[in-house]
Amino acid sequence: CKSQTDLWNDQFDNLEKHTQWGIDVLEKYIKFVKERTEIELSYAKQLRNLSKKYQPKKNSKEEEEYRYTSTKAFLATLNEMNDYAGQHEVISENMTSLITGELTRYVQELKQERKSHFHDGRKAQQHIETCWKQLEASKRRFERDCKEADRAQQYFEKMDADINVTKADVEKARQQAQLRHQMAEDSKAEYCSTLQKFNSEQHDHYYTHIPNIFQKIQEMEERRIVRIGESMKTFADVDRQVIPIIGKCLDEITKAAESIDHKNDSQMVIEAFKSGFEPPGDVDFEDFTQPMKRTVSESSLSNSRGDGKSEPKFGGKSKGKLWPFIKKNKLMSLLTSPHQPPPPPPASASPSAVPNGPQSPKQQKEPLSHRFNEFMTSKPKIHCFRSLKRGGAGPEDFSNLPPEQRRKKLQQKVDELNKDIQKEMDQKDALTKMKDVYIKNPQMGDPASVDHRLAELGQNIEKLRLEVQKFEGWLAEVEGRLPMRTEQARRQSGLYEAQNTSAVNSCAQDRESPDGSYTEEQSQETEMKVPATDFDDEFDDEEPLPTIGTCKALYTFEGQNEGTISVAEGEMLYVIEEDKGDGWTRIRRNEDEEGYVPTSYVEVYLDKNAKGAMTYI
Repeated sequence: CKSQTDLWNDQFDNLEKHTQWGIDVLEKYIKFVKERTEIELSYAKQLRNLSKKYQPKKNSKEEEEYRYTSTKAFLATLNEMNDYAGQHEVISENMTSLITGELTRYVQELKQERKSHFHDGRKAQQHIETCWKQLEASKRRFERDCKEADRAQQYFEKMDADINVTKADVEKARQQAQLRHQMAEDSKAEYCSTLQKFNSEQHDHYYTHIPNIFQKIQEMEERRIVRIGESMKTFADVDRQVIPIIGKCLDEITKAAESIDHKNDSQMVIEAFKSGFEPPGDVDFEDFTQPMKRTVSESSLSNSRGDGKSEPKFGGKSKGKLWPFIKKNKLMSLLTSPHQPPPPPPASASPSAVPNGPQSPKQQKEPLSHRFNEFMTSKPKIHCFRSLKRGGAGPEDFSNLPPEQRRKKLQQKVDELNKDIQKEMDQKDALTKMKDVYIKNPQMGDPASVDHRLAELGQNIEKLRLEVQKFEGWLAEVEGRLPMRTEQARRQSGLYEAQNTSAVNSCAQDRESPDGSYTEEQSQETEMKVPATDFDDEFDDEEPLPTIGTCKALYTFEGQNEGTISVAEGEMLYVIEEDKGDGWTRIRRNEDEEGYVPTSYVEVYLDKNAKGAMTYI
């Protein structure tokens, strides 16, 4: 009986260890799935960041590049990768909810159930051990009473046989022997009863209670095994559910790749960069054996006025470089540059209109050859090409662009202005309706409260219409619908400066004041001394002028002329070139905005280490 109990205890302990191992396996699988969901989330986040990184920035040059079919296909790939990342997020969410969450709750329930079953087992084990102890105690008592009865019987027989013992002592010994025999009989009856009870309890224990507990533990363990198998199946199903959507993403990427049209992209490049210029004519033969003048062709870059001044002579290599291999802004500056210096600032904004303001000296016009040689031999004049490349110094009518590009820009500007007019008109209509409502229902508002805004909208619409007319006029000139205006007509229209100021004249201004007075000696050479390759490199390597101090605007100045900059009263700016005696100071607001202002309009604070620190205030 004892050996059976030991055997049962051993198996019970083994089952307890095995069920704990099963729970550990389940928790290990939960941890595995949780780490998988974290990997899916991290992968999805990296894919989204990758897609966002290569998305074109809004209102930037990159956005314009995405009109080609190849870049459109790349953009579609980025969008599909974003959706692809979303599917991995779906995998993570489904695994978290369907596997990790469910199994975590199940493990808690499993632990409680296991604890309950083994508690019942421990209780049954304690009960059978108690019964066994009672049986052992009853057995030992019966054994002791039997031995006591035997000793009492032997003592009685000894006393009865001894003739020297009194009758009273013999009777006493006999009564003691009978008492011990009775106690032995009682112990025997109790031992038999306890033994029967233990056998019954032991039978119930091994054939009823323990089998029931083992059955419950077995069912619990089988449910655990089934549950982990179902979770593994769900693990695969979660992945399988997103495969069709991922397949669609990959199909869309393939479709985008197949939509790439190389012919269409090539045609778009042609449309985007065609200039509308006619190719240059043949170069005339120059006979040095006899003095003669070179015939000026229509495609020559010399002075078209034919005033008899000497023109620069370009070598064979330079001529081959001029068209079509030189940069666009340099070519346009040569083709569209006017033959006179920039005009002085307007009288209303010029310091000459106020006391002590700088006067704008007059200057004689120079031929294009002198201008061309000057910006080729003077490095400080290259700054304007830097600003032109940044897009901040182009004329209003886009006359610095080739004809076809200019037409596109003007058309785009007209469309933008028309959209602005439509917006203003929509606002005006809405306010007009609101005013009618106020007139009919005064309690809702004062009709006069919208009059000021209506007047502003009317003025804005009128200004925008004038702008549209101006740009439509330039567009008509480009498209050949209207005859080109004369120089006098342009001058009268107030647009002469914007339309006839090109990159070459602007470069000449970089080292001259805005009113046209030069601060450096002009080069009178007519020969090209700088190779074309050096000419190209100077535009890219030039650094901006250093800051030599700061200044504070004493008055508001509207810089309407080329080379000037508008400032507001009290504004703090950087000084990059002090007054050279012509009444103008060159300042900078930020990296893209710099220009001249009247010296009398600002209070200058030069750095101590700045050379030639002096002001004309």
